[in-house]
Amino acid sequence: MALKPGKSSRVHEVMPSPLRRTLALGIGPMLFAGLFSLVSNLLYLALPIYTNQIYSRVLSSQSVSTLVVLTLGAAFVFIISSIVDHFREQVLSGFGAVFDQQVASHVFSALFDAVVRRQGTRAQALRDLDTVRQAISGSAVNVLFDLPWMPVFLLMLFIVDPLIGVATLVGGVILVILAVLQDRATHGALKTANNAALQSYSFTDAALRNGEVVRALGMLPRLGSQWASFRQLSISAGAAAGERASFYSGAIRYVRMLIQILIIALGAYLVVERTIPSGLLFANMILAARALAPIERIVASWKGLFESAQAFRRLEAALEDYEPPVPLTQLPVPQGRLTVENVNFAPAGAPALVLVNLTFGILPGEMVGVIGPSGAGKSTLARLLVGIWKPVAGSVRLDGADVYSWDREDFGRHVAYQPQDTELFSGTVRNNIARFRADVDDADVIRAAQAAGAHDLILRLPNGYDTELGEGGAILSAGQRQRVGLARTLFGDPKLVVLDEPNANLDQEGEKALNEAILSLKARGATIVMISHKPSAFQHADKLLVLQNGKISMYGPREDVMQQLSGARPRPPLAEVKG
Repeated sequence: MALKPGKSSRVHEVMPSPLRRTLALGIGPMLFAGLFSLVSNLLYLALPIYTNQIYSRVLSSQSVSTLVVLTLGAAFVFIISSIVDHFREQVLSGFGAVFDQQVASHVFSALFDAVVRRQGTRAQALRDLDTVRQAISGSAVNVLFDLPWMPVFLLMLFIVDPLIGVATLVGGVILVILAVLQDRATHGALKTANNAALQSYSFTDAALRNGEVVRALGMLPRLGSQWASFRQLSISAGAAAGERASFYSGAIRYVRMLIQILIIALGAYLVVERTIPSGLLFANMILAARALAPIERIVASWKGLFESAQAFRRLEAALEDYEPPVPLTQLPVPQGRLTVENVNFAPAGAPALVLVNLTFGILPGEMVGVIGPSGAGKSTLARLLVGIWKPVAGSVRLDGADVYSWDREDFGRHVAYQPQDTELFSGTVRNNIARFRADVDDADVIRAAQAAGAHDLILRLPNGYDTELGEGGAILSAGQRQRVGLARTLFGDPKLVVLDEPNANLDQEGEKALNEAILSLKARGATIVMISHKPSAFQHADKLLVLQNGKISMYGPREDVMQQLSGARPRPPLAEVKG
């Protein structure tokens, strides 16, 4: 059975997802939009009334003044109708903006939550959010507001003459049947096309992130073929869906036109038979067109409605396991006492534990070096120490408080972490070092850069600290990125510093700056945990921790562990040490 960190399902049982909670906020705006639709559809009746009056009064009386009055009245009514439609659009657009404001932050956070739990980036969720927002504030939702008025217009046609009403009703039923058949004919192909398109986007993103490897290993043609296969499947499935949709759309247009002709013909017949006045001939046509228009509009926007429904389901899946942060009591500034208590861990879906029953402690001001073979769980331990991942069992505590449950923004002010791969963000050097915080003094940024030995190299950049780094810090070398990343790590006054291979890309000067930074951190009383394969990185370490197969094989004073590792003085394994 796969092991994974337990997440409380009670949160999801008690509280609806942020997506559904935000949609619930739209009840009020939707009611207002429905009210505006009511007024708009009632005002639309002015057109058949105007047409009837022209035939029954103006043409029979030859009265120009009556024509002018009726025309001005109809023009005024449609000005009001246009204003009402404008307000309806504004209400829906406003709710779309509110929807985005309420949900976007949750989606953005859920992406990172998925990343740290190794469930994929799901960047498509941001595009899905746009799709849903456009659907609830665009023309598609307007069609849904007009649908309830179909029976009203049909009823009016029955009142004019049952024969006209029956003809329109039968035509409407035929149109609905064709719309249902179109959905069944295109549903599978559209779903295949959308899924293939998503695969192609995801595959492209992965290839671009690893562009250097792709070029160096000559993988571009093969990757291009794989991408092309996704693309071709998307295009062919989309074309199949389009071909079927085109057939049914054409059939629906033909039926609509046929109904219009039939309504005119029946109206003319009833006028000849003197069953209805001649003024109702074109009024019937207008009412029938208005009654059937929503069906054709839904068919025309069916692909967009389908895609928005798919996007909504993907958004729900992205937010399914996401637990929004709740306000927590702000804890005091920690001293740096770190304890790991009976920690077991396995990533989601892993068949076995990666870390097994880890227990150790580190006192404030101590430096512990972590060593071990590849795959021993060193980087996993680093992520647990800074609260990125939650243990399956046990806990990691900083001054007695669980690091995973600590408010993340507050926690980040006291803790520094540098992973193996140093990633910088688009923006200035200053913003990257300051972690994009606004409440930062320049002196603090410069102090962190000096502590990391990066001040001089930053000054040599085109605009110094205000140099734009570009995507991923593209203008810097790997070693320079690591130095700037170290400056970001040292920014502020961290009480716990976790470094994962911080000297992997550093030259001699960089390693010297790193050692000086470690001495400075120890002098300030910071607790330091550093992972490295270079013995020189541990010259200032107080203790060493050796991981093997996810377990602690040795933990104790640096000299004792180094002697055991070198085999200089064979002795029993060191007893476990608790800080």
